[in-house]
Amino acid sequence: MSETTKINLLNPDKWIDNYADYLFNYAVSRVNDSDLAKDLVQETFFAGLKSAKNFQGKSTERTWLVSILKRKVIDHYRKINSKKGQAEVKMNFYSDGENEGNWLEERVPQSWDNQSEKNLENQELKDQLEDCINNLPEKYGMVFRLKTIQGFETEEICKELDITASNLWVIIHRARTQLRKCMEDNWFNN
Repeated sequence: MSETTKINLLNPDKWIDNYADYLFNYAVSRVNDSDLAKDLVQETFFAGLKSAKNFQGKSTERTWLVSILKRKVIDHYRKINSKKGQAEVKMNFYSDGENEGNWLEERVPQSWDNQSEKNLENQELKDQLEDCINNLPEKYGMVFRLKTIQGFETEEICKELDITASNLWVIIHRARTQLRKCMEDNWFNN
């Protein structure tokens, strides 16, 4: 091994102090439930301890723990999905032309005079959007969060949830349509 190659070592005694807050924030932003996020972080630490012998030192501890947590989040969504059954709605998907894409960003006001007002408005917008996402059908919300918010690849989501790419895009389209209506009714037209 050359002198420039650095091997990272695990130090489980410091995981809670060094990574618990980061992993919790990562998890809660993906599952939107602080109790569940705490459980997922705890499961991540346990899984890390159980598989410590497999750690090769090619990444940092944090990166390795995040990859374990990412799998825990996916497993959580997979578990939810399996409870709902594997029924899929089959239909053709047509794009909505120029209305497709970043529909929400186009409606956010662009200029503000007061930073505190902007911060308050952004938090209220975020809260309303979160409420709208929470009111989506469970599978729609799950797929929308994984693809749009968390940035998982289409192939990965399809594999984990056992759906086709066409079905994923139908779900995304329907979720966006319902979110647009919810935001128009509860935010933009208020």
